[in-house]
Amino acid sequence: MKSNCIKLLVLVSLIAAIGVSAPVQSAPKPAPKVKTGAVAPKKALAKSAKKPAAKKIAKQLPRLLDLGATKCILCKMMVPVLDDLRKEYKGQLDVRFIDIWKDQSASSKYKVQTIPTQIFFDAKGKEFSRHVGFFPKEDIIKTFDKHGIKLKKSVQSKKPEKK
Repeated sequence: MKSNCIKLLVLVSLIAAIGVSAPVQSAPKPAPKVKTGAVAPKKALAKSAKKPAAKKIAKQLPRLLDLGATKCILCKMMVPVLDDLRKEYKGQLDVRFIDIWKDQSASSKYKVQTIPTQIFFDAKGKEFSRHVGFFPKEDIIKTFDKHGIKLKKSVQSKKPEKK
């Protein structure tokens, strides 16, 4: 009985270790090319495509690029973090996600070996930091702050204080 439990524990640990590392080399065959960028509803994407000025503004903002996959566990954990950052720092920070299993050229372009990988860019588009794995929102803000990029929550996202 004990040996069966030990075997099961070893198997579960091995599966967990493989899932955490999620190497790019084990990615499935590439799907048809999909436009990459921030995860947003189709209506929002259609509206922003009509406004070329919106793209110009986004290029001037500091950027957080998260490279991962929609089926990766740690990548799924990053989704609410990225969504919060988009909402709370709207107009100050450009937050994007690229699914490298759908766009495999991105993994070589950004030299990604493990997912999720977060790449930090300044407003001029120069990379200044990189992180691999799950990264909490507070640590992301600290990384920008450490490199002189001060982000303040937008007025819309501030929650009323409880008295």
